[in-house]
Amino acid sequence: MAKRKLKNGITLFLCIIFVLFMIIGPFYLLFHRPNEMNYNKVKDKPEWTGVITFWDYPRLDQSTGTNFRWIYDKIRAFEKAYPGVYIQFKPLTWERGPIQVESAAKLGQLPDIIPIGSDYSLLHKGLLEPLDPFLSVTEIQDFRENALEAVTYDGRIWAMPWMMTTYTMALNLDIFQDRGVEPPMDGLWHYDEFIEKMKVLTFASEEDGKIDHYGLGGFIQPGYYNLWGILLSDGGEIVDEGLHYVFNDHRAQKGIEKLINLKNEYAVMPEDFGENNANDAWTHFYQEQKTAVYPTGTWSLNVLKQMKQEGTGFNYSIAHFPIGEKGAPITMSNMVGSYGMTKQQDPLKLEMGVTFLKFLSEEKHQQELTRLGVFPVKKSVGNIYEADPLMTMIYETLTYTEIPPPHPYWKEIDEIIQNEIRQGVLEKKTPQQVLQDAEEKVNVLIKSKQQ
Repeated sequence: MAKRKLKNGITLFLCIIFVLFMIIGPFYLLFHRPNEMNYNKVKDKPEWTGVITFWDYPRLDQSTGTNFRWIYDKIRAFEKAYPGVYIQFKPLTWERGPIQVESAAKLGQLPDIIPIGSDYSLLHKGLLEPLDPFLSVTEIQDFRENALEAVTYDGRIWAMPWMMTTYTMALNLDIFQDRGVEPPMDGLWHYDEFIEKMKVLTFASEEDGKIDHYGLGGFIQPGYYNLWGILLSDGGEIVDEGLHYVFNDHRAQKGIEKLINLKNEYAVMPEDFGENNANDAWTHFYQEQKTAVYPTGTWSLNVLKQMKQEGTGFNYSIAHFPIGEKGAPITMSNMVGSYGMTKQQDPLKLEMGVTFLKFLSEEKHQQELTRLGVFPVKKSVGNIYEADPLMTMIYETLTYTEIPPPHPYWKEIDEIIQNEIRQGVLEKKTPQQVLQDAEEKVNVLIKSKQQ
């Protein structure tokens, strides 16, 4: 009987609720209409639509083994987010790309977006739009200082950094072990320890006694700074804050002597050092395995890792550049990836181009830079290599990476210095002559440019 009363009570309650809904419901829906959903609706077009032309160099993508997959993925994602905006991409090569960019600049045929890196010859020519008006104070402060330095000239920001990397010393641990040499603890060594270990790692593997394995590899070439961690280890500077050439003091001479002596006094570098090129030196290290230590960009660690996984490589690690009188493992690198917007007539197109550049440096895309073996330029992103002790070691010393000075004629100055150093390595000039002749040629260069 009690159960029947309970059941009748519940039924009555539900009937009351139903009646109230029928009476009140229409009034509720009248004033609280649900949002209409049209699943066939296309996203609203942005204020500007059209084609943005874009050139860039290859970057090896570890996840795919291709050179442009990372940037193609970002282009597709941006075009999807901004219907009606199309990025027309042209791949460049490292060999011919700089010539193509230079020729296009002279002919006034540059694309809308060009790769800048640390090429100050492009920053000062009036070819680019300043980007600082499009960046908030917070956005500017979030960039790493050395990344921002690479794109700043005359107090303005002329390109948008999106990645950076530096040089490190790759070690063939198999050769270290065979020769009974301990790698430097925590990757840190001073110059004297470095020299002694390079001597032991230089040896003859055949009975004829001819040296065929060397402690250190490398090459000299304008635009590459694989050995400048040694050259600048005692505090030498190329250009001061006033853009005056100052690579002429005792610190500079000591750095030059160190580099020359590696081959000519200690004989720990291959006989062709000074005449070889980047490909020769890299092949000598990773393929022929005849050099134990090779200064290289961090991109190479992806290559060494893949070779090891495929069974064609060797055990490897890294070390920092040997510490000199400056007291820190210094490197110099022009490997800051950045893009600049060339001069635009349409302010809306310029704004859309900057939107694309900001898109490339968003945190989620910075996190994906592990695919390229490079580092974020945003401080807020932090260490994306927490599971990789070698890349973490490099990340923790990125602050010691010096950027080529923001001199409008740096490209020519660099070529003069590198060519003079080569003459010293080939024993055609003394360290003093190298410094003196370089300074004279730089002064002539600057004087001719200012006329």
